[in-house]
Amino acid sequence: MSLAQQFGSDNYAGICPEAWAAMQEANQGHAPAYGDDAWTTAAADAFRALFETDCEVFFTFNGTAANSLALASLCQSFHSVICSEIAHIETDECGAPEFFSNGSKLILVPARNGKLDAAGVRAAATRRDDLHFPKPRVVSITQATENGTLYRLAEIAAIGDVCRSLGLHLHMDGARFANACANLNCTPAEMTWRAGVDVLCFGGTKNGMAIGEAVVFFRKELARDFEFRCKQAGQLASKMRFLAAPWVGVLQDDAWLRHARHANACARRLAQALEGVSGIRQLFPVEANGVFIDFPPDALAALRARGWRFYTFIGEGGARFMCAWDTEPERVDALAADIRAVMAERSATPALVAGA
Repeated sequence: MSLAQQFGSDNYAGICPEAWAAMQEANQGHAPAYGDDAWTTAAADAFRALFETDCEVFFTFNGTAANSLALASLCQSFHSVICSEIAHIETDECGAPEFFSNGSKLILVPARNGKLDAAGVRAAATRRDDLHFPKPRVVSITQATENGTLYRLAEIAAIGDVCRSLGLHLHMDGARFANACANLNCTPAEMTWRAGVDVLCFGGTKNGMAIGEAVVFFRKELARDFEFRCKQAGQLASKMRFLAAPWVGVLQDDAWLRHARHANACARRLAQALEGVSGIRQLFPVEANGVFIDFPPDALAALRARGWRFYTFIGEGGARFMCAWDTEPERVDALAADIRAVMAERSATPALVAGA
């Protein structure tokens, strides 16, 4: 049974038409297995065209595998990865980066609005250089962050400069990379390898695909033996064409970017509709497809009682509302209306306000 459109996660959404059509087209007759098919070749070539460079491209089932295997390929067990204290690889990967790297440590750095800065990266990387401490090897940034904020190109480039000066690799967790490109109105190349990013995990699931992430190595030597990591980790799809074909569909005619722009616009619509509502507070700038709002606990319960689904454990608190490629503006308006109604009812009940 399907739900009415919700805002708990962009993972709630179904498959976009372009991905669905490509899978249907790929489902004709037989094709070689394990990535030796024309669809996988076409998808990899589409990424090379998109990023304007000869990169190595691999396909995994999900973001946990993409991030964890990418980081493991850059680290040995005695290395460390510098990341934000609320980075997805720290808070929501169940220790997978450490597991697949045989123990590489995550070095957590306080971050403003979820973002690292060049000075913080340098301080974390140079704090110790003795052999009793795991040697910094990688910096990982999330674009968009867990707070829905974005690194500007200059910020990425500054971190990239620090990485090069200290001999570190730069990894980008791009689960919502499309939403970041849509907001910043930049090319994928400008936001990655031209700014110093070595490896990108490009998210497809949150932007209209059923499953599938792409691991893109801009420095091809870093991809050595990566296919063996994928096989060992259970990420080599036997019928790879069905993992790769949706990418062909969404990368054609900028469908990936069009869907991300729509999701971003719906998030802005929600934020604007809630401006001036007494008793709530927007926690972070709305720069991608998420809106973070601080509510009184009883208001959250009242919203859930009205049937709305959302998360309250993402980022630094409050409630997170995510828009997707297929979000209907009418549902955005309905959510905003219920939030206004809940807060108005709360204001009219002195006991609730006093107990906040």
